[in-house]
Amino acid sequence: MSRMNNSGRPSQRRYSPEEKAAAVRMVRALRTELGTKNGTVKRVADQLGYGPESVRTWVRQADIDDGQAPGVSTDEARRLAQLEQENRELRRANEILKRAAVDSTGQRNSASSLSAGVSKLSVLRGREFNRAATLLRSSWVRSFMLTPLGKY
Repeated sequence: MSRMNNSGRPSQRRYSPEEKAAAVRMVRALRTELGTKNGTVKRVADQLGYGPESVRTWVRQADIDDGQAPGVSTDEARRLAQLEQENRELRRANEILKRAAVDSTGQRNSASSLSAGVSKLSVLRGREFNRAATLLRSSWVRSFMLTPLGKY
């Protein structure tokens, strides 16, 4: 039994972790009781009023998380997503630093003006600029920024 939203299509429902875990336990218990995997997901999904593909996905992911099947665990996927987000933020900050390093005439800016400019941007744009400002204030970055372009 699926619920309909205002457009007449089935609505997407968010299930709590407890609901998912209970469905997985029921599928596993039924599989143990019957000695087969065939039809267990559909029976449990119908009994609970959930979509069979949702329950199948939860069981598959639980098997991966428990080490019973190969794949990327939930914790690994979460960590990978965090690293990808951090990578995107660092790339944005790096691009801002590159743009700030050369003013409109093509000349390099001084380290103090770069630091001030990045600090102003950090207020406007968020934490990736705060990271860029922190990097920019370090002595290594200042010396790097003041090195002529041909010296790299």
